[in-house]
Amino acid sequence: CDSTPRVVAVASRRRRVRDLSSAPASARTTISTRRRYPSPSPSPPRGGRGRSAICALPFDIAELLTSSSPGLAPSIAMNTTVFTLGIGVLLRGLTWPGVVNAWFLGTTVMAAFGVGGYSLVCLYFVLGSAVTKLKMKQKQAEGIAEARGGRRGIASVWGSGVAGALCAACALSGVAPGAEAFRLGFVASFCSKLSDTTASEVGKAYGKTTYMSTPPFKSVPRGTEGAVSLEGTIAGVVASFFFAGVGVVVGACDANGAVVATFAAFIATTLESWLGATTQGKEGFEWLSNDLVNMIQIVIAAGIAVASYPATA
Repeated sequence: CDSTPRVVAVASRRRRVRDLSSAPASARTTISTRRRYPSPSPSPPRGGRGRSAICALPFDIAELLTSSSPGLAPSIAMNTTVFTLGIGVLLRGLTWPGVVNAWFLGTTVMAAFGVGGYSLVCLYFVLGSAVTKLKMKQKQAEGIAEARGGRRGIASVWGSGVAGALCAACALSGVAPGAEAFRLGFVASFCSKLSDTTASEVGKAYGKTTYMSTPPFKSVPRGTEGAVSLEGTIAGVVASFFFAGVGVVVGACDANGAVVATFAAFIATTLESWLGATTQGKEGFEWLSNDLVNMIQIVIAAGIAVASYPATA
């Protein structure tokens, strides 16, 4: 067989030995140490592929935060993350069924109206829960407090958000008069509901004199359906203006739209008080619950705002 490779290998080995013998002592020690203890192979950078895989998101976070209508897929992922991290806070104001239904509401709103619209729903939840708990012990003693210590269930979620969800669905589907008109309707619906909740809860907690909202405007106990108080009415109007102002800040509407949303909220809230005083719970209308009246109220507010949109654009 061919012995050429063996001859080459022997010659190469003799050359290395000759080079080593002619090198300084320190160099020979270093070379010998390296031959006995070879350098370990470089380890992969810490936090490399593993951390990237953990932090990888199924959507572009920057695009989600800046898009006015990011769509369903990223909204599902983002809303699920928010609900998972904030479940303790959510359960202070909602029952478990309420949380599940609120998830659907939040996802739909974010998909249609972006993070700005979503933040308004969160703001409504925080403020609505806060005013509901005002003087809770006093209201419980008087028998006018919300059930379950103010924690809202399925009916309350949709009594507050059905109009906003409908506006979001219409915006996503491209129904006329267009997404921006329904965005304004969404703002108006939550303006109206926050105004109603604030007026009702502040009135029950601090109202000194409560009157029916229909002639002859007789004085009635606090907590009576359809009754209003000066303290509650002022608080409701302030809450509506504040909410609409936040809507301007987050880009959900402009200043003209905020005025329209506040006006629509006032009209709808007034009609809700009238329905409560004249129809709700009366003979033949036992089916007309408070949550259903709330749904009618916020749909009216949204409808007024959407119909007014061409004048504000």
